[in-house]
Amino acid sequence: MDWLDALILGIVQGLAEYLPISSSGHLEIFRDILNINIAGDDILEFDVMLHAATVLSTIVVLWKEFYPLCKSFFTVKLDYNFYYVCKILVSCIPVAIVGFCFKDFVESLFGGSLLVVGICLCVTALLLTFAYFFRTRPMMLNKLSGKYSEPRDITWIDAFVIGVAQAIAVLPGLSRSGTTIATGILLGDKREKVASFSFLMVIIPILGEALLDLKDMIGGGADTESGVSGLCLAIGFIASFVVGCIACKWMLNIVKKGKLIWFALYCIVMGIICICW
Repeated sequence: MDWLDALILGIVQGLAEYLPISSSGHLEIFRDILNINIAGDDILEFDVMLHAATVLSTIVVLWKEFYPLCKSFFTVKLDYNFYYVCKILVSCIPVAIVGFCFKDFVESLFGGSLLVVGICLCVTALLLTFAYFFRTRPMMLNKLSGKYSEPRDITWIDAFVIGVAQAIAVLPGLSRSGTTIATGILLGDKREKVASFSFLMVIIPILGEALLDLKDMIGGGADTESGVSGLCLAIGFIASFVVGCIACKWMLNIVKKGKLIWFALYCIVMGIICICW
């Protein structure tokens, strides 16, 4: 891997982590296009840096929301922010179970396959399309009462269901942000609340995944001479952070305007290309 490869992958990670197009799927696609073949431990090291960059960009962009949440939670101030953090923790339960119990199985079964990436991209497209047509208006029809009800704040049950959607999105090509945002919209939650919740809830799983990857790197006895240079790691980190900040702000506005259908079209095209590759 040279510095240009690292720059491209950093840009891809920064964009795809927030846009509903699957970061894991697009990293697989671009590694295949760039013909990057390096050892597994080196891939883990580079991915850890990219994930750390996207976590940092989330914190920077959502700092006005992130700081009050941390302040209320760590001082045990039983207000709205405290319970909001508790909902985020509830949403992390499903993905934590998958990460600790089935991470190696999922990676061995589905990792590195462009066919799987293509199929999952098509599934992402269907999810985004369904959410778009189901919630094209600011209010949704309650079929039981026959009345319209305003979108609501995220409930405890909603948080868990969105967490289940995030756990399913560990499959490469199934967009995490797209799956969680679409699920929240389908549940009847406010678009702007779903978007910020989706980005904040991923901080803990990404950090957890990074720790698991570090454990694998240490336990695997990685060589001292890495196939990825320090320059490439730095370039990938900076590119992912800068592009991630831009993409995060952009995605928040897109969700508020309800324009996810365009990403559905992109995912279906890319999915078909991957399947045919």
